[in-house]
This record gives sequence, C-alpha cells and structure tokens, in this order.
Amino acid sequence: MSSEPRNPAVDVGLLAPVSTGHDASVRDAAVVDALVTAEVALVRALATVGGLEGAVADRVSAAFGWAEGGCREHGVDAAALAASAVAGGNPVIPLVAEMKERGVDPDAVHRGATSQDILDTALMLVSRNAIDEIALSLGRADAALTSLARENRDVVAAARTLTQHAVPTTVGARIAGWVRGIRRAAERLRTVQAGLPAQLGGAAGTLAAFADEWGPDAAAALPAAFAADLRLAAPPAPWHTERWPVTELGDALVQAVDAVGKAASDVALLTRPEIGELAEGRGGGSSAMPQKQNPVASVLIRSAALRAPQFGATLHLASAFAVEERPDGAWHAEWPALRELLRLALGASAQAAALAEGLVVDRDAVARNLAASHGGILSERLARVLVPRIGRERFAGLIAAPGSLADAVRALPEAADLDVDALLDPAGYTGLAAAIVDATADTHDDADDDADR
Repeated sequence: MSSEPRNPAVDVGLLAPVSTGHDASVRDAAVVDALVTAEVALVRALATVGGLEGAVADRVSAAFGWAEGGCREHGVDAAALAASAVAGGNPVIPLVAEMKERGVDPDAVHRGATSQDILDTALMLVSRNAIDEIALSLGRADAALTSLARENRDVVAAARTLTQHAVPTTVGARIAGWVRGIRRAAERLRTVQAGLPAQLGGAAGTLAAFADEWGPDAAAALPAAFAADLRLAAPPAPWHTERWPVTELGDALVQAVDAVGKAASDVALLTRPEIGELAEGRGGGSSAMPQKQNPVASVLIRSAALRAPQFGATLHLASAFAVEERPDGAWHAEWPALRELLRLALGASAQAAALAEGLVVDRDAVARNLAASHGGILSERLARVLVPRIGRERFAGLIAAPGSLADAVRALPEAADLDVDALLDPAGYTGLAAAIVDATADTHDDADDDADR
C-alpha cells in the first residue's frame, strides 16, 4: 500500500470529474464554517431576545470570526473534527467541546440547543450557498441555449420518436425544450432556497430549556431571531422529524440535474458521427483512438443525472424513517446523501453552462439527415391528404415502395390537382415550432428586464 499522505481533493475528485473544481461550497471546510456560524448565531439570537448580554454575543462573535455571511476565521480544523465526530455520531459534539475550551463565555455556547439544531441549520446554510452557484450556472446555460435556439429558429430538422424519424421540427424548437426544463428547475430551486429554514427545537423539539430559563415569550421569539441572523427562513415549528425541508430541497436538486441531463443526452446522441448535427465546443480525446472527439461534457452531465435520483430517494427513505423525536440512523443517512446531491448539481450545472456556451450546430448535417427518408418524414401530412383519395391500403403501399416519394405521388391520377412540392416541403409542416421558440426566448428577455429593474 502507498505510504503517501491522503489528499482530500484527490479523494473527492479523482473518480468524480463532473464536480471537480465546482464543489468547494460543500466540502468539509464549508460545512465546518456553517456549523460554527450556526453556533455563534444562536448566541447572538439569545442576546437579541434578552437571554444574554449583548457584550457576550460580541465576544463570542469576535472569537470565532463572525462576519457578514458567517464565520470563516474560526480556527476549527475540519479533519480533526471529522475524526472526533465518530465517538458521538455527529460533528457538533466535539465542535461544542472545542468552542467551550476556548474559554470565551463557554456557558453561552450551545445553550439550550441540541446537536440536530446546529447540524440541520448548517446544512441549510451550505445548501443555500450551493444553490447560488447552481442557479448561476443554470442561468448561463439558459442564456446560451436561448441564443442558440433563436439562431436556429427556422432550421428544419428531423424529429425523432423512439429513435426513429417522426415529423419535421426545428433545431430551435428542440433547444427551446431544453431551455424550458432548465428554467423551470432554476425557478424551483430559487423557491426552495427562499424557504430553507433554520432549525431550533432543543432536546426534543419543544424548546423546553429556552422556555424554562427565559420564559415562553423569549423562547417563542428565539427561532425567528436565530433565522434572521443567518438569512434563513423562520421555521413554523421545529422539524427534527418532519423532514420536508430536506426532501423538497432534494427533489429540486434532482430536477435541476434531470433538466441538464436531458439536454446532455440529446447532445451526446446528436454528436454521433453518423448523425453529426451537434458538436461540443471542446471535444475530449481517447487514450487509444486518436480520431475520436468524445462529447465529454455531455458524458459527465449524464453521469450525474444517472446518480442524482438515488440520492434523492435516500432522502425520502430517511424522511419516512425519521422516528419519534430524533431519528436513529435515518437522520445520519441524510448528511452524505444531501451533500453528494449538492455536489452533483454543482458539477452538472457548471458543465452544462460550459457545454451550452460552446455548442455548435452543423446545419448541413441537419439537412442531410432530414432528407434521408426521401419524403417519408411527411407521411403524417400525406396520409391526411391522400388516404381520403386512394384509401389506406394503397397509401401504405405508396409509403413502403422504394424510390422517390414525390415522384410516386405525382404519378397518382388522384393527386393531379395537388402541389406536391409544397406538400412535401418539411418547412411547411413544423406547426408552431417557431412560435414555441419565440415564446421561450421572450420569456428569457422578460426575466432579464425584471432583473435589470
């Protein structure tokens, strides 16, 4: 075995390249920052409701590096804390011990709280910060794909259903579909982010220690004061075993990865040499086959999309098994599942932004593939026109016959009055594709205008 020291960055990223370079906001250091921030915020909230003197809150805040946005210069070592967390089953227990050992108003630290209050709150802080990054990446993907959809609004292409040519569509309409999925996912993430709650319930979710020491009014006001300092939502009640904040967050993250996964799946298919309608701006090479330009971004995004739903399912299982007033293992199962889901969403969204900004459409390939059916892609339209004239059986034979469909239609006496060229022009049978692109692009423009106001 190697005697080289372990490198946490390599341990996380070597076999998970989708998130490499994009997951700093969910690494152990960020989690420790959030844990310390939650502990200090509780001291500050107690001062706000009159439970502690303001000077106590000021001293604790200064000792642990409180600043706008939380605690950074606190001196707590993440690796040491992780090692110490095993004995008690969570990292809050050794963190509280270390903070008290600093000797700065130790009786004020963790007063009346339970480990779950601090850890749940910290994970909400980590999630909020990660969502900022995910939403930014999704916004970049939205903007780039909206522009590409506009550019290709009227580029007619073969729509494919169950892998086969179906009817004409446009390149723009296909891309607009990706945009709508990404946009909806981003909107849902922002909605969930706005409602991420702090957690504060004390030992068993009744705030008994707070009420007993400072009275019911101060105890009732405390969760809102705690949440306000952290810029989280005030919880309507403790949610130690009502895990909707976690499952709703997980669902929104899975939806975001789904949305970019759909786009990446289409891109991966359409970059195949035999199709060639799209190309990534940065192709990846092969260790053995120099001719290959692998769609690496699409592959990495798809890898995330294949994994994310399982982590979302774990969060739901944990929620269902959150027994009594503190889960015995279900709560613990959430932590790595939620963090890995955040990591996947961070990586997949960043990869999607880069993919979208470099994506290239090969219009010649699009036209070549569209023509491959020799007019058969218009069979739905032809059926509506010709079946009443020649019957379904003759029409089926016409479609199945080899050669030019246009020539075969022109040879029909029953079609003598038809404009066959117009009837078989794919551009004349794209329905509302252009309008769909316009509506999608206009929505993006409206959102930009609102953001500028």
